[in-house]
Amino acid sequence: MLETLPFFADTGLSEWALWGLIIASYFTSALTAAFGIGGGVALLAILSTVIPVATLIPLHGMVQMGSNAGRAWHLRDHIKWSFLVPFGLGALIGTAVGSQLVIALPDALLKIILALFVLSLVWAPKPKFMKGGNVTIATGGALSSLAGMFVGATGPLVAAMIAGKADDRQGVVSTHAASMTLQHGLKILAFGFVGFAFTTWLGLIIAMIVSGYIGTITGGKILHMMDEKLFRKLFKLILTALAVFMLVKAAQSFF
Repeated sequence: MLETLPFFADTGLSEWALWGLIIASYFTSALTAAFGIGGGVALLAILSTVIPVATLIPLHGMVQMGSNAGRAWHLRDHIKWSFLVPFGLGALIGTAVGSQLVIALPDALLKIILALFVLSLVWAPKPKFMKGGNVTIATGGALSSLAGMFVGATGPLVAAMIAGKADDRQGVVSTHAASMTLQHGLKILAFGFVGFAFTTWLGLIIAMIVSGYIGTITGGKILHMMDEKLFRKLFKLILTALAVFMLVKAAQSFF
């Protein structure tokens, strides 16, 4: 039984909870591989039902780094490196700033800001400064990485930035995966420096990364078969749904 094995026993989770999270990692990774977005937010919501709040963000970051790394490797030939370089520089700055903040901003406020920004990127007319430029990309990398230290799942924001930079669905998914691998990796380093005990959760993390990679292979097959126009429509719809979900979750905290 998983709950009695080394690196599983200290989590305090039941057998059902452990297997549930491993299976959830498979399905959420398949979702992201197929549609480019959605899995990170979905997995964060699932984790929040059984994982202590203090553990939630670093654990989610570790699993998501592994899942996105597998996805990026699987689609490595399509990565837009011209986006990734300035994004990475911005992410480094944003993570460094976020790790120094001793007072966490209200979770509800961050969700509202993030959701409204995603909706504006998806539906509002694109101003000229959003259409290009390494400074814009680096700024987006910094802001999303800063927010990621507190809310965990900033994938929709990064995906909305990439959507206008990649020419095809493989480019969107692969570049998003590489960007999130970098962002989550920096976040893990930051949490490691402040003393988070990743070894307690190592067994679950590895199991979820493995199941997530299998999910990536499944979702990748769906991605390659999907029509480009259909992908763009579903991508936009999922981004909108996730933004609305974040607004609803934020509103619930006020009641």
